[in-house]
Amino acid sequence: MACAGVRWRPANAVLLLHGTGGTGHSWREVAPLLVQRGYTVIAPDLPGHAFTGMPPGGAGSPQLGLPGMARALHALLQALHATPAMAIGHSAGAAIAIRMALDGLIHPQRIVGINAAVLPLGGLAGPLFSPVAKLMAAAPVVPRLFAWRARDPAVLERLLAGTGSTLDATGNALYHRLVSNPEHAAGALAMMANWNLPQLARDLPHLHTPLDLLVGENDRTVPPAHGALIHDRLAPVARGRLVRLQGLGHLAHEEAPARLVAQIFG
Repeated sequence: MACAGVRWRPANAVLLLHGTGGTGHSWREVAPLLVQRGYTVIAPDLPGHAFTGMPPGGAGSPQLGLPGMARALHALLQALHATPAMAIGHSAGAAIAIRMALDGLIHPQRIVGINAAVLPLGGLAGPLFSPVAKLMAAAPVVPRLFAWRARDPAVLERLLAGTGSTLDATGNALYHRLVSNPEHAAGALAMMANWNLPQLARDLPHLHTPLDLLVGENDRTVPPAHGALIHDRLAPVARGRLVRLQGLGHLAHEEAPARLVAQIFG
């Protein structure tokens, strides 16, 4: 599992977890701000994403499900002899951080979820999403076709517009390289195919780690209303802050990293 570590001090580590289809590069401007605050940054690429290859078993590997990713990250932390003081997850990364805490794999002082993808999709899409993703992940031609189409700048522009976020030229260029990679596309599809959010939603009341939720009001990927729904499901001991970020979309940490870090420590 590929991981970027900075000025290693395991006792003061922060674990940064990207979402589906992302990579550690999404923390490129957040990480230095955390280092300035005295933290060691651990920012891995999730299994099947970017510089972390597909696990044994391919698209059907248990490591691509939520509990499996939690265990894989726990193994990484053990190899690094690191005990994160804080876990920050974006989108599906927040779900992984919560799963790790629920399963006793990490014991951070708090978890921060940025546009946390923790609740199942509503409407007709919810029940159909995983089976459709499984079919797509099982067809080797699909990731190659997606990556080929994503090389068109107009396609990437539409994908990013669908997040409700506006990125700078560097962010656009990095995502262009990322989504043009068939192996990365295969990993993202496989992750979606193996995800089980209903179980996590049922387990939320058992979380004992304070969970702060930062919600971009322009998010077009995860409904902003989910923030309050997640907050209400938590036990009082885990009910941290619910912060609404005006003018920011799903990729809020890439749009306004300084503002986001200020909110984390606000």
